[in-house]
Amino acid sequence: MLMHPDIDPVAFSIGPISVHWYGIMYLLAFATAWWLALQRTKRPDSPLNAKQVEDLIVYGALGVVLGGRFGYVMFYNFGAWLQDPLWLFRVWEGGMSFHGGILGVVVANILYCRRIGLKFPELMDFVAVIVAPGLGFGRIGNFIGQELWGRETDSSWGMVFPQDPELLARHPSQLYQAFLEGVVLFVIVYWFARKPRPRLAISAVFIIFYGIFRFFVEFVREPDAHIPELIFGWMTRGQLLTLPMLIGGVGILIWAYTRGFGDAAIAHADPVKTTTSQSVDKKKAVSEGNDQEVEIETSTKKETKKSGTKKKTSKNTNKKAATKKASTKQKKSDGPNKK
Repeated sequence: MLMHPDIDPVAFSIGPISVHWYGIMYLLAFATAWWLALQRTKRPDSPLNAKQVEDLIVYGALGVVLGGRFGYVMFYNFGAWLQDPLWLFRVWEGGMSFHGGILGVVVANILYCRRIGLKFPELMDFVAVIVAPGLGFGRIGNFIGQELWGRETDSSWGMVFPQDPELLARHPSQLYQAFLEGVVLFVIVYWFARKPRPRLAISAVFIIFYGIFRFFVEFVREPDAHIPELIFGWMTRGQLLTLPMLIGGVGILIWAYTRGFGDAAIAHADPVKTTTSQSVDKKKAVSEGNDQEVEIETSTKKETKKSGTKKKTSKNTNKKAATKKASTKQKKSDGPNKK
């Protein structure tokens, strides 16, 4: 059995300002997403350039915070908000919903696409690759704040949380999710996105694997105290909200690979090879164009030479005819003198 280190949720204070670990985790999440986005812009198939990344992160941060908070209120604790409306703005106290956060990011991306004239599927695939590490940081924040702990367990790694009224050995489910969502999910999506894929295929892979990890971790995660009831006797609220993600993700992936989404699907080709092929085709086209120019020039020269030869022959013929005519006249004029 393990003991939670009982970390102070306040990392440090500067005068009256207290900086919470939860806020630091969000800062690390956005900083990591910003760095990964900059790396992605170096790819030849990137829909964004480096200058556009800063605005993307701002839009994404607003979508995560607003959507995550509103989602938690609507999906998990609507009654608490009715009793204390200002609780909505005390984000450092915890209470963020991934499902609300992803909806917020979708809305933010739609607005950003309209602003820069980009197609929504392309931006979603770009964003899907940079999100996972932030989820891991968020779960670490949950662990430090001693919230969303797991169910009781007799395993050797069961952990006692000091803020748990029952002081039971529980699954450190926050760490499970931090590893699965922040590390494993990132590796899977990053590996899948190494090569160009059909539009929305990368987003679908992200949604599917997040849904799988979340669905199974819910079996060892303690349901929120104010939502103790289980659906069908075993399904939690988190699993219920995850099911549409799983079904939708599989449907989008099948659609992407069978019919494409939006415009034509991106070819399954290595960007370097594609660029090289395009360069070769371009050189070939230039070469063919040069050959055609040479042929035209040669043909023109031949026509000019031929025309010149004809003109010269015509001149010689006319000259001979004129000489013959003059000779005939001379003979006629000399005739009477001879008689």
